[in-house]
Amino acid sequence: MTITQSLPIHHKLYASGPHPKEPPLVLVHGAGGDLMQWPTGLRRLAGRVVYALDLPGHGKSGGEALAEVGAYAQALREWAEGLALPPFVLVGHSMGGAIALELSLRYGDRLAGLVLISTGARLRVAPQILTGIKADHKGTVDLLISWMYGASADPNLLRLGTRRLGMVRPEVLLADFAACNAFDRRADVARITTPTAVICGDADVMTPLKSSQYLHEQIAGSQLVVIPGAGHMAVLEQPAKVAHAIDAFVEGLS
Repeated sequence: MTITQSLPIHHKLYASGPHPKEPPLVLVHGAGGDLMQWPTGLRRLAGRVVYALDLPGHGKSGGEALAEVGAYAQALREWAEGLALPPFVLVGHSMGGAIALELSLRYGDRLAGLVLISTGARLRVAPQILTGIKADHKGTVDLLISWMYGASADPNLLRLGTRRLGMVRPEVLLADFAACNAFDRRADVARITTPTAVICGDADVMTPLKSSQYLHEQIAGSQLVVIPGAGHMAVLEQPAKVAHAIDAFVEGLS
């Protein structure tokens, strides 16, 4: 665990074999998540140095959930500075992808690469999610799960996802989705010069394929990887394919 200048950030370091020459990976989870959102095969990606963290107010990190994506990006920058990380590959899922976009726009010199999974330059949230978190927490969690996973997702994965999301404090979930709903960088993403890979499932309801296609079109030189049949949680539904895409992207950076 490392303490940043202003917020406590819990993280885990995974290193497989000798430290490679390629830059380390930093994994940033989505709304209501924590570092365990990432599958083992990605956290322990062979031959890579991988940091997985809990955002403030999430998992084992202290503090409260933050009100803005920009505040999360600032906390992430301070955390990386506190560890004296070299330029790293920032991997963000959903809200974590928005944080990654924000950090790249503000502090692009800190990044060796950008991986954007199931995210977009604008993260509009359905009104029934924002109102339902307080009014009917359990029902809203069930609705979210139905939107987050593709039709072919393993039922055991759905049960685990429901249990884990149901354990998240409503105020954390609401803060995250409100931050997502306020996020809009559509006018700015074309300024990103960080090497970028965009990964998405073609069955994603929450951030549809067109959101990833927009990022790919706007970010010069970016790669687009579409995973057939996967939903918003493609990283859990098709972990081997996502890990392979990320590994190939990082390999290409060298």
